[in-house]
Amino acid sequence: MVPPLMRVLIAIDKFKGSLPAPVAAQTIASILGPLGLECDPCPIADGGEGTAEAVIAALRGEWCVAATFDAQNRPVTTRYGLVQDGDRLEAIMEMSAASGLAMVSDLPLDPASATTHGTGLMMLDALDRGASRLVIGIGGSATNDAGIGMAAALGFRFLDAQGQPLEPIIAHMDRLAKIERPERLFPEILVACDVTNPLLGPHGCTRVYGPQKGVTDFEFFESRLERLAQIVERDLGVDHRDVPGAGAAGGLGFGLMSFCGARLTSGFDLIADLVHLRDRIAAADLVITGEGRLDAQTLHGKGPMGVADMARELGKPVAAFAGAIEAEEQLRTRFDLLCAIKPREMPLAEAMQRGPELLAAAVTQQVPALRALAQAS
Repeated sequence: MVPPLMRVLIAIDKFKGSLPAPVAAQTIASILGPLGLECDPCPIADGGEGTAEAVIAALRGEWCVAATFDAQNRPVTTRYGLVQDGDRLEAIMEMSAASGLAMVSDLPLDPASATTHGTGLMMLDALDRGASRLVIGIGGSATNDAGIGMAAALGFRFLDAQGQPLEPIIAHMDRLAKIERPERLFPEILVACDVTNPLLGPHGCTRVYGPQKGVTDFEFFESRLERLAQIVERDLGVDHRDVPGAGAAGGLGFGLMSFCGARLTSGFDLIADLVHLRDRIAAADLVITGEGRLDAQTLHGKGPMGVADMARELGKPVAAFAGAIEAEEQLRTRFDLLCAIKPREMPLAEAMQRGPELLAAAVTQQVPALRALAQAS
């Protein structure tokens, strides 16, 4: 009788600046597949940069291109993913693809005019294509507008005391007097968010994240958001200003909850659910995970740790590859195999350029150990 193939789940995160998660997963599969191991590439993410790319690769979704605007209102083309899950069409997107700080790095920082309008247009494009659930990662924003630009793109009207629309809204928030809802009904919206900042106060978005976006007059920006929160409570009947995560992405967490009824959730937990990670681990003989760096912070809920914990719950061995590994003694209590792919003597810049090559070499070297782990499960 021919023995069944050993099945390996490759649930790996990005090696930041070197290897996107889908490339890392395929690199490992390209080594193990020809050796008779059945590989299930399943890139993962934590809700930040690379989330959409990882999920679309893991679920074999398709990319859509949308015309929108960056945070400083310049026309740009962006993309997001669509995944068919039974009867439900899901859109997977990152706000940074439209309103990200990196997209406006060629301009002077101007938080008074930075807007999430482009993110709203990207969401609207997905709704017009029939998406019945939106999943949004909200890291890396250039904005501090609490999502009013997004809301305007989705049909909300922001009026002054005379009932006239505010144009542009972000520049005239001090004159905001009333918010009117659109007729559109929004589908389920899930937000990948791992920060716990409220909207306002010393731990809010303005004081914690504002400086990296150019905020210097904290009182001015804080007072605008406080006024917005008061009017949202009065006109929309909700008060999310103190919900953990409301201050994420310059208050976009607050805006998505307030205007769209979105639910904020742990980035890793959300992605794990989307890619059916538990079922895929249960079907595997060995789980391989990793990311650019494994250290003491990994033990506090980062993606590879989430994978490892789930694998151990299901009685599956887990191996991890990383560019560099620290706190190895602590990590060995949670992983069955640890392997750093960067040679000690190699400069970091060179190692990052040679990421696929180094990962492939490390996996090749560890094939006997990986086989032994898979056979022992």
